[in-house]
Amino acid sequence: MATRAPSETDTNTIDLSPAVPSDLSALTRMSSDLGRRLVEGEETTSRGEWSHTETARELSIHHATDNTVILRMRTPVGRERFYGAMQSNLDAAISSLDVDPDWERQS
Repeated sequence: MATRAPSETDTNTIDLSPAVPSDLSALTRMSSDLGRRLVEGEETTSRGEWSHTETARELSIHHATDNTVILRMRTPVGRERFYGAMQSNLDAAISSLDVDPDWERQS
């Protein structure tokens, strides 16, 4: 999976959802097939799952490599989107999710 760091002129950062309480600007969108294969495979371990209390969105985070995590966002109607992110960018996001009253940790 090829990634690149965003430059100062990048304006196409990915916004997971207005409901997600974090600034994860260096995400890489994955195809559903690749994301599902990675998340459901034995190579990843779960870092946690959260559900949004008002919108029925679900977010799960999976450790893929020493430096990479996979995020799966599931919409209220069951659509899934997958994103790759750097582990170093995600630690603050997990802390934000854990203290946000709109997100309830499931595991």
